[in-house]
Amino acid sequence: MSRYDVLIIGAGAAGLMAAARAGARGKKVLLIDHAEKIGEKIRISGGGRCNFTNLETHPSRFISNNPHFCKSALARFSTRDFVALVEKYGIAYHEKDRGQLFCDESATQIVDMLRQECQNNEVTFSFGTTIHSVEKTGDVFVCQTSKGLFESPALIVATGGLSIPKIGATPFGYNLARQFGLNVIPPRPALVPLTFSDKILTLAQTISGVSVDPVIVRCEKISFEEALLFTHRGLSGPAILQISSFWREGMPIHINLLPRMDVLSVLKTARKDHPKKMLRTVLEGLLPSRLAEALAAFSGHDGQMANLSDTKLKDVAGLLSDWTVLPAGTEGYRTAEVTAGGVDTDELSSKTMESQNVLGLYFIGEVVDVTGHLGGYNFQWAWSSAVACADSL
Repeated sequence: MSRYDVLIIGAGAAGLMAAARAGARGKKVLLIDHAEKIGEKIRISGGGRCNFTNLETHPSRFISNNPHFCKSALARFSTRDFVALVEKYGIAYHEKDRGQLFCDESATQIVDMLRQECQNNEVTFSFGTTIHSVEKTGDVFVCQTSKGLFESPALIVATGGLSIPKIGATPFGYNLARQFGLNVIPPRPALVPLTFSDKILTLAQTISGVSVDPVIVRCEKISFEEALLFTHRGLSGPAILQISSFWREGMPIHINLLPRMDVLSVLKTARKDHPKKMLRTVLEGLLPSRLAEALAAFSGHDGQMANLSDTKLKDVAGLLSDWTVLPAGTEGYRTAEVTAGGVDTDELSSKTMESQNVLGLYFIGEVVDVTGHLGGYNFQWAWSSAVACADSL
């Protein structure tokens, strides 16, 4: 049996960061992962360039049953702190928009940086390792694995969520939390495209690939103004991914395709100035042509403007300004960027990420019920929660 000061399960963003930080504090650290390749979610993120944080990071950009839980960790290790680490390694980066920071070259630079930080601080790696069981005996956690027994007084669970199973996502962290008596908020896909099974699906399929930017998408009192994309399964794009984290089955979604325009006034002016124009032609001056043609037909009012009554124009304006759609569901974990829900924050210390009732047991990153908005926030939560945990050891 090999003994360590800290055992960390999961070599993703949070696990790598925690291992490096704990090692820097002089701890003897073992980082375990069932995969041979580490940091796969980092590698594929941001189109291969990794949106590693956001300049606008604030607790309001995170969803949790306890919206205050993330405040302490985010304050202790901020966006500026992670950017300083990136700059220390000479990794060139740029701000895309809305505060999103991306590598100029490749996401692998972030993985390599974290791996190097671990190596600099003498972290031991055990990759391609299956964990058969985890037990606590007295003050010590014992992990039985395919590569032997490991024990430690501190066990950090950084196993992530269920999103993108093709790169190795499993429910291991949730199951382990339940094993030790911690409550788990039911996980669900978040930052995920929405699917449809009615006439909206037929419409989306005919114009798959068309995008509109910006639109405002609203679900109850929550709204986002970003781009929308029509797909062969329904709706996607940043605005839809954002609202999906708040959507629940049976809730309608409201879409304003022309948020900076008084659409009814524009239509009435067009009827007055160009009475012989077809509705679809007028809409082509406002929206992408394929979408304009499809929506004119969808409205049931396509024809010459002169023949459209105020009532019909109001119908068209309503379609463009407050289009109400009812999703059938989401594309699920296969395409979800993150998993909402997770280990109940009431079970954890917000300052250390340690279990309130099982001393020495910690949960960090995506496995916790803290989910960021789209745009690098989930990576910042990984870095911040990892540091809060490691610095308390």
